Amino acid sequence: MSAAGGSDAPAITLPLVERTLAIDVARAPADVRTIAVQCVLDTLGVIIAAREEPVARLIAESVRAEAGPAQATVLCDGQRVSAAQAALANGTTAHALDYDDVNLNINGHPSAVLLPALLALGEAIDASGEALLGACVAGHEFACRAGALVQPDHYARGLHSTSTVGALGAALACARLLGLDAQRSAQAVGIAATRASGLKAMFGTDCKAWHAGLAAEDGVRAALLAQRGMTSRSDVLECRQGFAAALSRDFFPERALDPQRWFIRDNLFKYHAACYGTHSTIECALALRVAHRLQPEQIERILIRVERTNDGTCNIARPRSSHEAKFSLRFTCAAALCGIDTGALDSYGEASLRDPRLQRLIELAEVELVDGWPTMQTELRITAAGHEHSARHDSGVALSDLDRQQQRLAAKFETLVVPVLGAGAARELAAAVAQIEQVPVRTLVSLAARGLAAAPRAGVSR
Repeated sequence: MSAAGGSDAPAITLPLVERTLAIDVARAPADVRTIAVQCVLDTLGVIIAAREEPVARLIAESVRAEAGPAQATVLCDGQRVSAAQAALANGTTAHALDYDDVNLNINGHPSAVLLPALLALGEAIDASGEALLGACVAGHEFACRAGALVQPDHYARGLHSTSTVGALGAALACARLLGLDAQRSAQAVGIAATRASGLKAMFGTDCKAWHAGLAAEDGVRAALLAQRGMTSRSDVLECRQGFAAALSRDFFPERALDPQRWFIRDNLFKYHAACYGTHSTIECALALRVAHRLQPEQIERILIRVERTNDGTCNIARPRSSHEAKFSLRFTCAAALCGIDTGALDSYGEASLRDPRLQRLIELAEVELVDGWPTMQTELRITAAGHEHSARHDSGVALSDLDRQQQRLAAKFETLVVPVLGAGAARELAAAVAQIEQVPVRTLVSLAARGLAAAPRAGVSR
């Protein structure tokens, strides 16, 4: 590990920009395209399912009041606003349920930032689906490499990487969609880097979802400003007082520049509608409940052992809201042990928060923090009727069976989208995503916006 910002720091930003701009999805390994298309399908599903979420509506109302030019569609109410405004609104909506994908190289949620940015800009410039998919892969690779450069300290010190690193990936992806050259694209990354922000202290509040929207908006704005000729540093990742030096004690150029890896292969999809840090605990609880036929009233003690990083992410001891419940190891473990469907959106609402069975188990549960474990590994020990049972699981390992992953994601998409769009429209959208290279972005957006009538803007009569 060399120091960021010193004279010995290797060139990183421009080489990464050049590498990611040159990605040709048609010539990439087949699984890269498969996973990228899965990212698009999954993210559209969670955006559509979150149309009525309060934070999605709040940001949409804020955007409406600003009344930008009608370039792109807000996917929770159908209004047409500027590309940057649509990216802000749709990025917030994509992360509102905390049900979107994860990549641990970023320690965050790449697609909730990348796809809203690319849909908004792609709709505004009438881009092809093929161009969108290529930009999505490029942005994913750039964000993951930038994340690998500065992790784990960047995240551990309290920065929400979805927002900070995600903005860099969105800027590169949007620059590619606009056809900018390497120098202008590096300028776009620099513009996004100087705006990058987001605090983990906001987990459990509306601001966490807003972080994804801010990063998507920053990506669009940065690329458009770079296109107009705005200057920034083209070595922002490695320069003195740049992104890495200012925001992390860690600096791993060999990770960022690794020529052998496709970082999108590490993508992790959610099948529980909660913070990904809780997923291993949920899986352990489900396994023990089935294997030992555990009944909530039999349980006498719960010990949840997780890696220490999770203390600042998902260890809200006594959740008081749906937001907080999704970031509580105790709540999600108790819900799984009580047979509550942790993939159902309403499982984190007031009824569950008041459930006396869950409250009893939450009070029984202890969380022990462990050093040196894989970030997403859990060991769960449960004492029930005088017997101790244990299980261990690591949700940080990507599924290698992509056919099985596709089946699970298709089922999740159907569960999320059919209640909103109807079965026929949901099937049509899924089919369009499957052949995305032949589908213009505007068509994709139109299919995702089914059933929405654009709301009038503030101060505008119709």
